[in-house]
Amino acid sequence: MQKTFKYNNGDITIIWKPDACIHSTHCWKGLREVFDPTRRPWIEPQAATSERIIEQIKKCPSGALSFIMNNEMSTEDIAASVPPGNIIECSPNGPLLVKGNVLVKKSDGTEETKSGTVALCRCGASQNKPYCDGSHRKINFKG
Repeated sequence: MQKTFKYNNGDITIIWKPDACIHSTHCWKGLREVFDPTRRPWIEPQAATSERIIEQIKKCPSGALSFIMNNEMSTEDIAASVPPGNIIECSPNGPLLVKGNVLVKKSDGTEETKSGTVALCRCGASQNKPYCDGSHRKINFKG
């Protein structure tokens, strides 16, 4: 089961799924006062406006960071509102980013439904296949 952590500032809830993180560093390099990997907990939702946090979360290429507005739709409502079409984006020297609603069928026969952005391993070195775990940086993958 994938770990999920939630951080609330009253207006929004930041959702972090560490197993999905590919360590792109987009979060903390753009908003260090909220996302600081040297601090525990590493997310401080009170340190910036909800608008700035949302803007930064939208830059997360793996979907490990997401958010919900506390007084609006549930995550199920949000997933249902995503358009049916999917987008596949090839990250330079990194994973395939699949955006939309996706059914992932793993080699062991298990299935998972994902919404938002899913980072799929392209280098072959991930220890969390089919998902990217950031190993492409360790092996200096080019492609």
